[in-house]
Amino acid sequence: MLEDKHWSEGVARQAVWLGGQAAFASVAEIMWEIGKVSISDSSVWRLAQKWGERFQAAEKARVMEAEGVFPTAKREEKEGKAPRLGAAMDGTMIHIRGEGWKELKTGCVFEIGKGKVRDEETQEWLEVGRAVNNSYVGHLGGPEGFGWLLWAEARRRGWAKVAETEVIGDGAPWIWGLVDEHFYTSEQVVDWYHAKEHLAAAAALLYGEGTPGAQRWLKGEETVLYQGDAGKIARLLREGVDRHQEGKEGLLREAGYFEHNKRRMDYLEKRADGWVIGSGMVESGGKQYKTRFVGPGMHWSRRGAERLLPIRTEIMSDTFHQAWKSLYYSPPA
Repeated sequence: MLEDKHWSEGVARQAVWLGGQAAFASVAEIMWEIGKVSISDSSVWRLAQKWGERFQAAEKARVMEAEGVFPTAKREEKEGKAPRLGAAMDGTMIHIRGEGWKELKTGCVFEIGKGKVRDEETQEWLEVGRAVNNSYVGHLGGPEGFGWLLWAEARRRGWAKVAETEVIGDGAPWIWGLVDEHFYTSEQVVDWYHAKEHLAAAAALLYGEGTPGAQRWLKGEETVLYQGDAGKIARLLREGVDRHQEGKEGLLREAGYFEHNKRRMDYLEKRADGWVIGSGMVESGGKQYKTRFVGPGMHWSRRGAERLLPIRTEIMSDTFHQAWKSLYYSPPA
């Protein structure tokens, strides 16, 4: 790989920072138009690859440190005055040359603040928990590596010293498996909007998609779900199997979803306690990753994607310049 010794620190930093946000050819154009810096797209790519490797090494070091002190949750003294923290997990897809579309697992660690929303029924303003000061991780691989990466970021944010924490997911079994391994003392919440999607799917199986009957049933059972009785919904779906044999498999699948996750779906109580019940923060993270990695003609090599991922992550977490300074003035490993 070619070195970048002939580039100043400022030019190299700007090229790598922009390379984490836009196509390399676009970066070259931007740097010429804005700063009259003549740099080729191949030079931008080489800089991103070189520095991405160093960002990647720093990320791996944090994971190794986290692995070395696990489990942390029972070791450190909790600090009740510290802000509540939360974590959320999801996935998106990017295209890898020779492999096709592969899942990029995405995670978000956030502080739990407060915000106001208008109640759709009463039109009153209500104070609810909301995610603030988000930071992200992205992993092109299986759940195990992703779990350690997310735990390392949570640990960096002070998770082990916080008295109250939560984890939000869409209900996928792999998510709760990671929660059991890394975040087992945390409040667990199934994202409200994913739960409603499953409820809508059940309504369509019972009454037909888009029918008045499905809409009436959905509206009534949304209230039941919000009040925390997912177990009742599971029972209703199982009872509906006899009357809807053609949808038996789907109804049993949806019933299992609500039964398995019922303790994570007491939304009225969880929102009253100030917990966040929607996973918009991690879904936003997935979209931000896709903004850089998914587009016309974007087919990445696995190595290239994995080197650019930590750069994109630092940018999304608003920590790029701090991380760059630490790496630039530290000797290579």
